[in-house]
Amino acid sequence: MEHNYDHNNHRISSTELRAKEQLFESDYKKLRRAAEVHRQTRKFAQSYIRPGMKIMDITNKIEETNRRLIEANGLNAGIAFPTGASLNHCAAHWTPNIGDETVLGEDDVMKIDYGSHIEGLMTDCAFTVAFNPRYDPLLEAVKEATETGIRAAGIDALFSEIGEQIQETMESYEVTIGNKTLPVKAIENLCGHSMERYKIHAGKSVNIVKNSQNHVRMVEGEQYAIETFGSTGKGHVYEDLDCSHYMREFDLED
Repeated sequence: MEHNYDHNNHRISSTELRAKEQLFESDYKKLRRAAEVHRQTRKFAQSYIRPGMKIMDITNKIEETNRRLIEANGLNAGIAFPTGASLNHCAAHWTPNIGDETVLGEDDVMKIDYGSHIEGLMTDCAFTVAFNPRYDPLLEAVKEATETGIRAAGIDALFSEIGEQIQETMESYEVTIGNKTLPVKAIENLCGHSMERYKIHAGKSVNIVKNSQNHVRMVEGEQYAIETFGSTGKGHVYEDLDCSHYMREFDLED
C-alpha cells in the first residue's frame, strides 16, 4: 500500500529506506506465513460452520486446523490466543468454557476471532458469521470500516484521524430488522491495538470513533491489529458472562 501523507512518499523510492526494510525481512516472512495459515483456517471454517453446530465444536475445529497448519511447537509456533466466538449482543472476547452446550442458531450473529504466531510474531484477525441476509448490511459496514482503517494506517498516521474515518464509514450504514431501521454504530469502548512479540496487546490503542484528544501517531517498526466493531445497539459495551480469555500481564512483577 502507498504511504500516507506527502512527506512519506519518499519511502517508496528511497534506496536507503528499502535497504533498512530488508533488515526485518525475516520477521516479515514469519508474519506472512502466519497470515497465510490464518487465511486458510478462515476459508476452511467458513466452509463448514452451519446452524445447529455446538460453538465448542466450531472453536475446537478452528484451533485444530490452526495448530496443524502452523505446525504448532510450544512457544515457537501455535495459536496466538483462545478463539473467540462471540454471539449476538456479546461483541468480543467470549469463547465456550468446558461443558458449555451453546448451539449456533439460524438468526445468530457470531464473531470468530483468532490468531496464529511464529516465534511470537502474531496475526490477529476476525470475521463475522450470519445466515440471515437481513444482517448483510451490518457485515458489510464492519468489513468496509476495517478496510478504511487499514488504508488510513501507516507511519505517522494519527490515531484520532484513523478513528474518525472508521466511524464515518461504519455509521453510513443501517440495518432493517422487522419494522425498524437501525443505524450501525461504532462501539466507542472497543478498539484495535498494537502488538509486540509474544504480547498481543502492547499498549497503544487504535480508535474506531472520533477522538480529537488522541494526538498519538503510529511509529515506524510497529505492528497493529486494525479491529472495528459495529452494533445496532447503543455503541457501548460492558463486561459480562464468565471469563473465557486470558493473557499474560507483562507489567506485573514475578
